[in-house]
Amino acid sequence: MPATPHRPNIVILYADDLGWGDLGCFGAEDIPTPHLDALCQGGVRLPQWYSNSPVCSPSRASLLTGKHPAHAGVESILGGSRDTPGLPAQPTLASQLRDRGYRTGLFGKWHLGADADYAPGHYGFDETFGFRAGCVDYYSHIFYWGAHNPIHDLWDGDDEVWRNGEYLTTVIGQRAADFITRSAPGGPFFCYVPFNAPHYPMHAPTEHMDRVAHLPEGRRETAAMIAAMDDAIGEVLAALDSSGIREDTLVLFSSDNGPSRESRNWLDGEEISYTGGSSGGLRGSKGSVFEGGIRVPGILSWPAQLPADSEFARPGMMMDVLPTVLHAADGAAPELPDVDGISLLDVLREASADGGASAGIDADAHDMASAEPVGPSDAEPRSLVWSYQGQWAVRRGRYKLVVDAREGMDPPATVERALYDLEADPAESVDLTAEAPDVLAALERELAAHQERAAAWA
Repeated sequence: MPATPHRPNIVILYADDLGWGDLGCFGAEDIPTPHLDALCQGGVRLPQWYSNSPVCSPSRASLLTGKHPAHAGVESILGGSRDTPGLPAQPTLASQLRDRGYRTGLFGKWHLGADADYAPGHYGFDETFGFRAGCVDYYSHIFYWGAHNPIHDLWDGDDEVWRNGEYLTTVIGQRAADFITRSAPGGPFFCYVPFNAPHYPMHAPTEHMDRVAHLPEGRRETAAMIAAMDDAIGEVLAALDSSGIREDTLVLFSSDNGPSRESRNWLDGEEISYTGGSSGGLRGSKGSVFEGGIRVPGILSWPAQLPADSEFARPGMMMDVLPTVLHAADGAAPELPDVDGISLLDVLREASADGGASAGIDADAHDMASAEPVGPSDAEPRSLVWSYQGQWAVRRGRYKLVVDAREGMDPPATVERALYDLEADPAESVDLTAEAPDVLAALERELAAHQERAAAWA
């Protein structure tokens, strides 16, 4: 691949509680997602893409810092009251891109601190619009969860604004598209668009509900919300096209974690459990370190540098986004000693150049008995580690170990310790601890080494 002629624009589209099986390009046959399906067809599909946590705030912290949640300083879901602190001060993807001359904007859900001192403008964003809590009513933009009065939560920069009755997913898409149109003539920009769809409450416009009227209750609301988000993404992508910058814009789409099985709160306060999201046959959901909680749909498009209609099936994580994007911006992989993620740009280019973009899990990863811990700068295979509320998981190559894993947000754990072969058993149904003791021991060493490193972050 030729060297980047100039710094690409960066667009990150981030869904909220979208499952691995909730897009047409990831196997969903019942939800209309034509814009995301077209983005996937024109780019690289990432079927083994992971969030760094099975819940939202830690996932977003990893995306923006390139670190494990514990290293970034956010390991749990943050509250929505106006005195809620958030992400500790540190360099972010936005601040590092701004230092490189990028104009930066955020449009949507922040969820890394609702206190004004932790608003996104303090983390490298020039322009911001959206809300700071974990979720809001889609029409009134009020956060009404927790032991406090309802809180209005919609901000244009530091100013509270009221857009009563306007569907937030649509407004987010419009504001992001406007930022792109205004920024395109002036040089490179970073546009971060963290949607809150399809996170509860389950609100969707009539036009989108009508598009999926044939679906059962629960799935219908989820599908309508995803379809509305897809339309908003279509508006963002159209702004790139109309500005003439699509070829040299790097676009990443993903989700913060797997589908929710939480009770969904309606406007009258009734709590109903909706299970409309799909993990695509993977085990677990939001809150779980099983695949359904952490494996998320991933799409990467950069027409000037990466091939269309391809697939890159090696594992990657949200903490890899920062080093990968900075690599694209700089033209060479930068030195990032405090970052846990790695740049995937070279392996994406190499796989594309030799026709191996659809190659599966690295064969060298199959022999775990002699495996040594792999540092963040080493080539594949490497260890990927997750932790959340006492659950642990570590993957290297085709094998994954889970410890005290539960099926979703709520205890108890359903599996104390188990080893799975994700290539043969992506649904994590067959425990191989008895059949592969050497593999188990190697992954236990990997996990212990990570836990020792993590102890120094506390």
